Amino acid sequence: MYGADELPGVLSRAKAAGVSTILAIGIGEGPAEMHHALEIAESTSSPDLPIIFASAGIHPQEAARVDEEALARLSELAARPRCIAVGEIGLDYYHVENPEPEIQKRAFVAQMEIAARVRKPILIHCRTSELATPAAKQKFGTADAFEDVLALVGEHWAPLGVGGIMHCFSGTMEQARRSLELGFYISMAGNVTYPAASGIREAAKTVPADRILVETDAPFLAPIPYRGQRNESALMVHTAQFLAELRGMTAEELAARTTENFRRLFPSMTATDN
Repeated sequence: MYGADELPGVLSRAKAAGVSTILAIGIGEGPAEMHHALEIAESTSSPDLPIIFASAGIHPQEAARVDEEALARLSELAARPRCIAVGEIGLDYYHVENPEPEIQKRAFVAQMEIAARVRKPILIHCRTSELATPAAKQKFGTADAFEDVLALVGEHWAPLGVGGIMHCFSGTMEQARRSLELGFYISMAGNVTYPAASGIREAAKTVPADRILVETDAPFLAPIPYRGQRNESALMVHTAQFLAELRGMTAEELAARTTENFRRLFPSMTATDN
């Protein structure tokens, strides 16, 4: 993660790389810290730095800590203008120490209900146990996080027509198609540049131009040639360049398209973009 003294440099490098707007994900290390990204967004204003917006949410790994107090706090944060999304929320069956699926599902639904009240998009985190350790596979069994996410979204969220983002998409072409049908945008992170990520790349090529986004997932998943280093917003241009070549377009065309998509998904951003 970044220390407070590192943030100015991170933001300056992002601006220099051509990143003019950032959505900072507000999950922290749990419910007690999900306000930090919003505080940064609300306190950062300079023509020399990117414009920052934030989300707020409780990651599925922290689902056991979702109680009335945490949900009330999330409701307050989600209503603030600079908070334009709720997330990351979703399901994660990858780590053996993660809460049981039913606990994660209850937390996911509760947060979708909050997002519905403020009518702001949701950012979906979804990671299954397919590639997890043997202990995690034994714990979660045949449960499929993506299937469970799609079922819950179809029941509790899609009918509202607000939409959202499949964050750091790492699924299949079929999963991308089903996500699109539910009104979601597909966001590609640095792992699309990795040699072994052929499945992600195939999905990335098929996503309609008006539904694709690019992200960092910082501090994780730095793109090649920075793989293994700490990721940051300035490095997103490498992911974007790779994705543009993959889709047969220029980086400038991709940047224009993803910017348009971002603004369409987050109409509340316009009122606070000053």
